[in-house]
Amino acid sequence: MDFMLILQIVVLLGAIFLGVRLGGIGIGYAGGLGVLVLGLLLGMKPGNIPWDVILIIASVIAAISCMQLAGGLDYLVQIAERILRSNPKQINYLAPVVTYVLTFFAGTGHTAFSMIPVIVEVAKEQKIRPCCPLSIAVVASQIAITASPVSAAVIYMSGVLEPFGWSYPALLGIWLLTTFVGCMLTAFVMTKIQNMDLESDPVYKERLAKGLVKASSGVAQMELKPYAKRSVLIFLLGVICVVLYASAISPAVGLIKNVIVPRDAAIMSLMLTVATLTTIFCKVELGNVASTSVFKSGMVACVCVLGVAWLGDTFVSGHVNEIKSFAADAVVAYPALLAVVFFFAAMLLYSQAATAKAITPAIVAALGISAANPGDSYMLVASFAAVSALFVLPTYPTLLGAVQMDDTGTTRIGKYVFNHAFFIPGLLAIVFSVCLGFVACMVF
Repeated sequence: MDFMLILQIVVLLGAIFLGVRLGGIGIGYAGGLGVLVLGLLLGMKPGNIPWDVILIIASVIAAISCMQLAGGLDYLVQIAERILRSNPKQINYLAPVVTYVLTFFAGTGHTAFSMIPVIVEVAKEQKIRPCCPLSIAVVASQIAITASPVSAAVIYMSGVLEPFGWSYPALLGIWLLTTFVGCMLTAFVMTKIQNMDLESDPVYKERLAKGLVKASSGVAQMELKPYAKRSVLIFLLGVICVVLYASAISPAVGLIKNVIVPRDAAIMSLMLTVATLTTIFCKVELGNVASTSVFKSGMVACVCVLGVAWLGDTFVSGHVNEIKSFAADAVVAYPALLAVVFFFAAMLLYSQAATAKAITPAIVAALGISAANPGDSYMLVASFAAVSALFVLPTYPTLLGAVQMDDTGTTRIGKYVFNHAFFIPGLLAIVFSVCLGFVACMVF
């Protein structure tokens, strides 16, 4: 390893560490600083900015923000709360189901924010340590990104894999089945190995004695806006249209031969159309859209992807030959190593879509995957869930939100950074999902 490469790695990791310390949007800011140092001081050519990923995220967030303003998210939260309270003792299983479905439906894990207070309340009522259902639920909201038909990660990855004979419906089916079952297996294991008893937790007892734990308020009485249900229906129809169109233009399906509007453009235009229809038929005040929590968190995500994904692509592009050499030897011999590569890249790049876009082209080139030689493409399909390792560093917004909203203190971050409530559930969910992915690829 030469001295220049060492300096480049130091800058890469240093920028990421600074971003983590700054928190939130700071990781995007620090990513831009890293690109500047790599370019001006270390002579690396700036990589490609993932505009397609950013624009897909922005268009989906625009549609969800309109739905939120119309009351649609409140309606979904109300339904989810009823599900959780219908069988509260099974909250360890129901909480991840709810957050998974919300993310699958919306294409962003930030929808989990709205469920965190409900999960905490139900867990406290049952004398269950909130960290048990919260940790699994937050992880499920991240992994569901790799199965959502409107997520930038799925749109990108399916576009890469379709020329190799994988149809869009088949990919969605594999990723939906393997990630959902992986999350449920994780919930089962964590339920068996965790201490569920809230009253035995020393931090909870200390906070309770100091009066820092709020009494449960019971079922929230939320008055829905007049067009809340209509806004959800419009968004749901938009998601269905995305799935139908993406399936129709898939080369393996071939219902539409001469594709004029590619998949990326289709999802962006459909989501903006959904926002337009929601505005018209649900009487949304557009001046308030930018003030919604979904819009704010979504735009923060766009800046984070811009900075850190650009930084990652700059480094990867500068060392693509070394990556190809490693992949050609190691990944072919041990296919599961691709999942390990995805895992560590996602831990640093902070985005499922950005990770997939940074690593996949080099792997495809290294393994010689092509339409004529698609044999090893199954590795990409099976390992895709590993791009969800955003939980490793406890700085992701939904993780921090869970820590802050759990007033019992059971959801906490240890002094060694990695020993937090989300690490083991996240690791288990990815291992289960990837293993099931390899099994599913044998069947398909």
